[in-house]
Amino acid sequence: MTTGFTVEQLRAAVTDAVRAPSLHNTQPWRFRLHDGGIELSVDPLRRLPATDPSGWGARIACGAALFNLRLALAVAGTPATVRLRPYPADPNVVARLVPDVPRRPTPTEQSLYAAIGHRFSNRAPFWPDPVPAEARWRLGEAARAEHCWLELLIGTSAVNAFAEITRSAHRVLERDPAYVAERAAWIRSEPAPDGVPTTAAGPQGEPQDLLPQRGFGGRDRAPGRDFEPEPLVAVLGSPGNTSADQVVAGQALQRVLLAATDAGLSVSMISQPIEVSGAREALRLSLGRFGTPQMGLRIGYGQPGRPTPRRSVDEVLDVPMPQP
Repeated sequence: MTTGFTVEQLRAAVTDAVRAPSLHNTQPWRFRLHDGGIELSVDPLRRLPATDPSGWGARIACGAALFNLRLALAVAGTPATVRLRPYPADPNVVARLVPDVPRRPTPTEQSLYAAIGHRFSNRAPFWPDPVPAEARWRLGEAARAEHCWLELLIGTSAVNAFAEITRSAHRVLERDPAYVAERAAWIRSEPAPDGVPTTAAGPQGEPQDLLPQRGFGGRDRAPGRDFEPEPLVAVLGSPGNTSADQVVAGQALQRVLLAATDAGLSVSMISQPIEVSGAREALRLSLGRFGTPQMGLRIGYGQPGRPTPRRSVDEVLDVPMPQP
């Protein structure tokens, strides 16, 4: 009987875990094998001090990587039991996974796992085709399965309220020179294993846009042309806002993103109203939901694209030094 995970299982699962999204594609995670368990940690060297001073974004990203890790292990027939924040004295370790009873993967696990390699953030305008009710229901169920909620904003007034809060947060962020410089440092005009390629940036924003675009060096578009007049917007939230809640929200986010990918949908994330504390509170009050908003999402049908690059498995593994 296996008493712990092996290095081979760790490497195979991490290959999928690193496909998770992160702010500016910083990939702020580390993985190691310790006493037969797989441990996932925030990489403090890849934090964004201006954009993410509290570490919220890094924990969301690690939660998303954790969900991929769970899926990869389950589909391999070696599911894991997860303990969040296992070491109070080391808050950088966000989760520890140990082997659970072996079993066959469920059909849902298999379909979500198959979506990992196809998911990407689509920053281009979406087509006007409406997202059907069955797909909307699936996304809500994906959030609930991870103990979070997904509020789909229905109606012009709800979307406009979200847009106004987002534009206000965007203006606050853009007035911070450190924030602007930090974003620019992660723009990639040449092939690189991290950061946001200009080819994945989407078109540059225009003043008339309903939702603001982050400036990742995308192409210009004709002045006055609408980016997307009627997007489907959603807000993902969690019951609380502790560090553990944020890791849980990251898992829910990734499950929603993979469910959307499996349904043929495109998604991009809207985090400006989460990054500004006053805007997040305004968003919470506008929704009238119990809990804390953790991410905004733009959902629809879009043109094909490809995932952005990732660092190799070897770059994110912490391997113990051999004993003399």
